[in-house]
Amino acid sequence: MVSLAVFVVELVLSHEPLVWRGPFVLPALLFIIAGAIAVVAAPNRTAGLGLYRAYIIEPIAFGLVLANVIRTSRRAALVAGGLAAGAAVAGLANSFVVLSGLINHTYDVALTPPVVIYSTANAVALYVVPIVALAISVALYGSREERFGAAAFVVAGTIIAALSFSRGGYLALAAVVLGAVVLHRRRLLMLGVAVVGLAALAVVPPIRHRILIETHNVYGNTIQSRIDLWTAAVKLIRHRPLFGAGLSGFQQMSAPYYTHLHTAANFIDPHNIVLNFWVETGLVGLIAFAWIMVVGFQVSWRGWRQGSGGWPAYHLGVLLALVAVVVHGMVDVPYFKNDLSLLFWILIGLTCAGRQWAAPGSDAQVPTLRTGLAPGPGRSSRRTG
Repeated sequence: MVSLAVFVVELVLSHEPLVWRGPFVLPALLFIIAGAIAVVAAPNRTAGLGLYRAYIIEPIAFGLVLANVIRTSRRAALVAGGLAAGAAVAGLANSFVVLSGLINHTYDVALTPPVVIYSTANAVALYVVPIVALAISVALYGSREERFGAAAFVVAGTIIAALSFSRGGYLALAAVVLGAVVLHRRRLLMLGVAVVGLAALAVVPPIRHRILIETHNVYGNTIQSRIDLWTAAVKLIRHRPLFGAGLSGFQQMSAPYYTHLHTAANFIDPHNIVLNFWVETGLVGLIAFAWIMVVGFQVSWRGWRQGSGGWPAYHLGVLLALVAVVVHGMVDVPYFKNDLSLLFWILIGLTCAGRQWAAPGSDAQVPTLRTGLAPGPGRSSRRTG
């Protein structure tokens, strides 16, 4: 709220117009409307109103602020650096506790990993992997000054994600790496390096054991508990297809639909990106968020291929981060947390800023991208749309 207040004061004093028009306006407004309806539909409207402010209003407002103030790729680098620093502090603290447990034999990887700051280890990967995606792109295509710091965080972020022991995080990280490889002009060489690197991580004994747990035929593992959770969510949606459970209402309203009561006690969301938005914000909210994601991919892809100066690296980073959100979101909750909703709209704000402020000749000191998809002869470098 302090950042928003400072921005409003500076905007008034500078007499500059607020930049708000763009492809995200309509889906964001629809999402805001869906959230308001979800507050009314919630069994506890006070709790729903709090989530509406924390997950929808404030993050969207902050994304709008960033779209106005990040006018150069150097400012984008500052934002990315801030995200990386915050993720490193929280993630490395968590990794230290996990490593201590492994070394002292006080942690068994078959059990839930210990955590610091975050309440669950999955939350660490949910936050860190999209930032790793952004860092991978900057490490590959950023300016010379940006690449070293970005590469350092890629290493640190990969270690953090590995020690989170989040299987969804592993899938998201693999998807991000493969996406970056496919878009690189030396994709065959990069693919070989990526496969070797991912395979090397997979054969590390604790990580291998953590993954193989899912093959055990014991109720309570991730896959079986998720199936029970998704089944209950689908049954709830069948009874309330338009409004779902409302914001904050899933745990209470889904309880009658479970076949195993311990699942109901452990989850407050369905842990699937489609079901999450459907039960929390209703069918309208699901449509709105899907619209936001489609526009996010379109804007980021266009910025990656046609952007100028240092912006394409950030557009591609946002694109890869959205891939991480979708992939991890198939088995977890990639949005409905304070940090994750804010991170999502920071990413949207970054790609919006690149679309709005990138112009031929801006950031001229940043070298042109040299990839198979970068602007070349006969391909316009101007922003379109």
